[in-house]
Amino acid sequence: MRLAAKSIIVTGAGSGIGEGIARRLAAEGAQVVVNDINPTAGERVALAIRDAGGQAQFFCADVTRSGDVQALVAQAVAQHGRLDVVVNNAGWTHRNRPMLEVSEEEFDKVYAINVKSIYLSAIHAVPAMRANPGGSSGSFINIASTAGIRPRPGLTWYNGSKGAVITTSKSMAAELGPENIRVNCINPVFNPDTGLAAEFAGGPLDEARRAKFLTTIPLGRFSTALDVANAALYLASDEAAFVSGVCIEVDGGRCV
Repeated sequence: MRLAAKSIIVTGAGSGIGEGIARRLAAEGAQVVVNDINPTAGERVALAIRDAGGQAQFFCADVTRSGDVQALVAQAVAQHGRLDVVVNNAGWTHRNRPMLEVSEEEFDKVYAINVKSIYLSAIHAVPAMRANPGGSSGSFINIASTAGIRPRPGLTWYNGSKGAVITTSKSMAAELGPENIRVNCINPVFNPDTGLAAEFAGGPLDEARRAKFLTTIPLGRFSTALDVANAALYLASDEAAFVSGVCIEVDGGRCV
């Protein structure tokens, strides 16, 4: 197994892409801490992983609160004796609409969940990775978006938040590399099966809206949770031991 005995946190893992990542990593031997703000959703995913023969426990935490993130990291270390990988997947968006119509409250929520969460993850997870048995080591996988490099109207503040994730990840990679801590990004394209699909689309995802998104993807289909999970599996594995500071675009050619 490619991730045998690796201790991994996946945030926002109660549904969608996060669930797909948690399931895929667990199937390759990872010891997964499934994090979500929704206990029912998170417990469901952790149970499904265990029922499939994997190792997973749920931990409820709000990734915008320092105390919660500190407790999440402590739980992973207490359970598994180390922390190898953090997948910062939890995300949010305002509804697709003109930028001046987005409220300050919505803006703050987008940046708290998408950007501040990366800061809090680093603040609490880096010391744990530095203290790993055998010496400093670890990996962050930050889920950004094609919106961070090929922005389009209607999602301006969300686009900016994902651009911040990409730049922050590269800077983290440069700073933490000498301590054997890798930092990478994944940039998924639109996935109609996530809970935020209607927000990205600006309304119910009818055939017209689906077609509009689909015409921008050269490979002719939307991304799936498994597409993103496979990229995360590679970045979490020892196969990517010399890969840091990159963004893998899981987008069917959208960003070409």
